[in-house]
Order: sequence, then C-alpha cells, then structure tokens
Amino acid sequence: MSTPVSRRAILRALGLGAGAAVLSSCAAPNQPRYTDAGARRLTMWGSWAGDQAAQITTQLDAFNAAQSEYEFRYVPQGVLEEKMLTGIASGNVPDLVLWDRWQTAKYGRRGALQAIDSWAARDGVDLGSFYAESVREMSVGDETFGLPLIVDTRALFYNKAHLDEAGIRPPTTWAELADAAEALTVREGGRLTRAGFEIQDVGLFSMWLKQAGGELLDPTERYTAFDSPQGLEVLDFWDELLHERRVYELGFSDGIDAFAQGAVSIKYDGPWNLPTWDAVDGLEYGVVPAVVGPRGDSGASMGGFGLVVPADAPCPEGAWELMKWWAADQENSLAFAEISKNIPANVEASRRAVGTVDDRFAPMVETIEVASVRPPVPGYSDVETLALIPALQEVMSGSLDGPAALADAAAQGDRILEANR
Repeated sequence: MSTPVSRRAILRALGLGAGAAVLSSCAAPNQPRYTDAGARRLTMWGSWAGDQAAQITTQLDAFNAAQSEYEFRYVPQGVLEEKMLTGIASGNVPDLVLWDRWQTAKYGRRGALQAIDSWAARDGVDLGSFYAESVREMSVGDETFGLPLIVDTRALFYNKAHLDEAGIRPPTTWAELADAAEALTVREGGRLTRAGFEIQDVGLFSMWLKQAGGELLDPTERYTAFDSPQGLEVLDFWDELLHERRVYELGFSDGIDAFAQGAVSIKYDGPWNLPTWDAVDGLEYGVVPAVVGPRGDSGASMGGFGLVVPADAPCPEGAWELMKWWAADQENSLAFAEISKNIPANVEASRRAVGTVDDRFAPMVETIEVASVRPPVPGYSDVETLALIPALQEVMSGSLDGPAALADAAAQGDRILEANR
C-alpha cells in the first residue's frame, strides 16, 4: 500500500491551501455506525443520479444481502470532486467512490486515494483480468489506485427508419458520414426540423483527432500535440458539417433527447442510453462502430469508471470487499451490466455480456478490444478541462478560429503539464 500522506499535505498538493484546511476544525469525522444485526454501515459516493443512482443501489442491495459484515448505501454527489476535496479537508470522506478513471493521475499521485495492490496480491485478484488500458488509467507509476468497473466507447447510433427511407447504409468513413448526414437532414421553410447528424459534444475531440491520425500529447508525454495539421483537419471537418453541409445547428438538441424524438438521425453515444431508447415507442435504431478518418485511422477511445478508496476512508477493508465482489467477479459484473446496460471492465465478462446481456454491445466491445485511454498523465485532465474544451467551444460558437484556438489551448496546456511535473 502507499505510504500514508497527511491530510494537510494532500490539500496543499491539490491546491486547496490553508483556507480549505480550516474546514477540518468545524466538521466532525465519520463515526462508525452499525445495523441492529451488527453489520457496519458504510457509504459510497458517486456522480450518478436519478435512474443511474437506482442502478447502483440495486447492486449494493445485492452485496448487502450476500454477506453480513457490511451494509452499503449510495449517496449521489452533484459536484463529486469538490465534495471529495471538502471531505478530505474535514476528515469526512466516504468509504468508496465511483470514480471517473481519467482523474486518477491527478489525485492518485497526490495522496488523495489509497493504492490497492497489496490487497489484490493478498486476495488473488488478477489485475490482468481487466482491460489493460483501464488499469493503466487507474495507475500512477507502479501503484494501482482502484479497480476498473465499467468501460465505454462511443459508437454510432442511427435511426433505422430514417436511413431505410433514404436508402442509406450506416456510414463507415468521414466522407460517408458527411454524405449521409446531408441526405438525412430535413428543413422546412428554411428551419431545421431534423438533423442528419448531431455534432455538439466537443468533448469527443480526442476521438476525432485519433480518426484524423493525430495525438493529444507528444511521444514524451510532456507537451501537447493537438495543435497540429490533424487537429485542424478535425475542426475543418466540423466546420464542413455545420456550415457547408448544414446537417446540424448548435443548440438544436439542447434540453431534449432529440434522437429519441426522431429529430436526429445519427449521433455518437454510449451503451448507457440503451434502456432509455428501448423504452421509446416506435423508435427502431441500430449501433455500428465509430467511423474511420480520411486515411483509415480508427478513433478507438476508451472511457469509463472505476471504484476507489479515498485517503482516510473510515473502513477501507469494507470498501475493498465490495470492490472485488463487484468488479473482479464475472457474475456480479454481468449482473450490473444487465441492470445498467454498461459494459464490464472485466475482459471475459464484457465478451460474455454480448451474448447474455445485449448483442448490441458487440460493436462497442469490438472497439474496446483495441481502444486506448486519454493520456493518464498528471495534469492532462486539467489540460482538457481548462484549456482544450473551452477553446473548442469558442470555435463552435464562432468567437475564435481553429488555428488560434488550438494554439492558445496548446500553450496553456503545456503550462499545466509543466506545473504538474
């Protein structure tokens, strides 16, 4: 396990400073509580809410019923990272956290999370049974800070009726996507009533960049590399779709599920929306892998969540018991896939899920098998959140041109990476 790090040192490393540390003087630490049957009550945090929170609660209920030592409850957190930092400051942290894996490089190296390698070795949990990229994303140096739980990738979802009516096959390349989206777009009196392709999520830039043959960081992983001909090629293609082909208008799907309503014909999305769209009367849709770029490059990217134990967690052993029961056991991983329509990070469980949970997982599992994660480098998550995404949003709104946006984001990103070395 990692050498324990003081709470004050964690706060300093995460940039909270003395002001946040004052919180520790006015907040009581977690107190152990027990059920009437003697089970210790433990808490899990995560950002999932609504139906997704109910999915987690269902899984926790199964764990609680499977043993008598621990009883977990799930408490959704609207701004998870802020709550984590406040919790570290006050000494009031949960036992377990549902964790966006790409934040591990930032928090793991600064003592905010507990390494699980010694537990895994003790209990025979094979980290090699998970997708290697998902484990890499939860590791810093030679330490692993949690177990991967679910993996995802973006696939192309399409409205079958729209494509059949237009005599169009699901696209496989940028060029086919542009042609299909233009043919599927419907305008009435000059007003967009059906978008051929939803292009709004600039957070998918990393996928598009890979399809163009580009990279986010240079080979040393010390500097950004997205300010490149390939990066500009992505922005030029987005511009073509928006302003030449006119297949979408920014804000067209704000506040609604435009795909469910038949107002969008093709979009990138993930397996989590399968239950929602399956419940829509009359909606028939298909799923195919993401298209390839102009030179045949795949944008096989992997995301997803893991389970982590915060520093100073009240009962890390109980958290570990739930982690290995949920993530390392194939049957329990498959049970959650059935509940949530998310793909297990356990390799064999994900393959089995295609046949036992949903055959529409097939194109996504096929992609995940060869996918890579965003750079698990300290500071990279801030590069994307604070520099790249805001610059891309300015491009989409027309307030900044592509070359200037990428140059500005790269300069700011390089400073962030340097500050994290």
